[in-house]
Amino acid sequence: MIFFNIIWIFVSVLLDNHEKNRMATDAAIVKKIAKGLGLHIATIATILLFLKAVYFSRLHLVYTYALFGALIIAWRISFIYFLRSYRTKGYNFRSYVIAGISSSGQSLLQLYNKHPEFGYRFMGYFDNKVARDGVVGKICDIKNYVKENNIDEIYCSVSDIDKSYVKDLVKFGDQNMVRVKLLSSSQDSTTAQKLFAVQYGSLNVFSFRHEPLNDSFSKVSKRIFDIVFSSLVMICIHSWLIPIIAILIKMDSKGPVFFKQKRTGRDGKEFWCLKFRTMKVNNDSDSKQATKNDSRITPLGAFLRKSSIDELPQFINTFLGDMSVVGPRPHMLKHTEYYSQEVDKFMVRHLVKPGITGLAQTKGFRGETKEVSAMKNRVRMDVFYVENWSLFLDIKIIFMTVFNMVRGEKNAY
Repeated sequence: MIFFNIIWIFVSVLLDNHEKNRMATDAAIVKKIAKGLGLHIATIATILLFLKAVYFSRLHLVYTYALFGALIIAWRISFIYFLRSYRTKGYNFRSYVIAGISSSGQSLLQLYNKHPEFGYRFMGYFDNKVARDGVVGKICDIKNYVKENNIDEIYCSVSDIDKSYVKDLVKFGDQNMVRVKLLSSSQDSTTAQKLFAVQYGSLNVFSFRHEPLNDSFSKVSKRIFDIVFSSLVMICIHSWLIPIIAILIKMDSKGPVFFKQKRTGRDGKEFWCLKFRTMKVNNDSDSKQATKNDSRITPLGAFLRKSSIDELPQFINTFLGDMSVVGPRPHMLKHTEYYSQEVDKFMVRHLVKPGITGLAQTKGFRGETKEVSAMKNRVRMDVFYVENWSLFLDIKIIFMTVFNMVRGEKNAY
């Protein structure tokens, strides 16, 4: 049973065994699960054949797959139907606007109106030529409208929007965590090579970014992992280590045990990030990064930072849902404001929850960022994580983080 479940996890990761859009049909879901089961059966059969396991009951294997397959399909379909019902009642929706009145834009609107279970709320058209009901303004008005009304997605009709303006909208979307997508009634092969194509009814919709965690099933999987992992840490480690660290911090210097600071979370929302206090109480903590041989760092604080023990209270943030075990590291508000203007795609890292550890940190991009180039390298890793997330990648990053902690990191100060 251990091998059975481990192999199922690898098969699921290999086949990317979950739907990426809200328009997934029941048939598509069942087909994908059946494909995974087929590969799983072939793998198990090969192992049994290699081991010459004649003692293993073939009938038991048949019963196992029949029950396992039925339960997997029932769970996945039940989950999807629950979400559809939830969205039909007006929850978990995404607001969107359409740039350019074209046949493809009107087809998209009709599709979403016909299927409220997809969870999309139309906020208006933007067009320079046509004035009619539903037209909110001209193309140049989109940015202000999106900011003022918290719009989630912008759909651009390929035939009506100039390419240069689409490029400008994509940059605007990256800076403001708004998804920009292209609409086309017929597939453009040159565009499809650069973008991620998804079929919405008879429409081809092209996304500029692949986001695994934009899928509800993936979000739930990651959240369950975060709750279980953070709960184990709080029960097995926090319960005895926090009192010890608290006493040592009080003996080491004056001030509170915990240091809390407002940082930027998912979708740009602010949250209070917790750490063990490692510095003397000072007025620069919300604006100045820690540097090598920083005079503000206490003797105990230097050890806590070097060993990364100072980050342990963030498992409380994870349990509460403000953070994840793995994700881009959160920055103080002042740095978010600065780097969002200086570094391209900096705000893309906020499309997911910030993490206690992340891919950038395991690759050595942690600690002080003296130059903008250092932040660019960190953002490059974070964007890769956003676009290539999987539970397997999270587990790999956790193991790499533990290995780096044991080995010691030169940038941990």
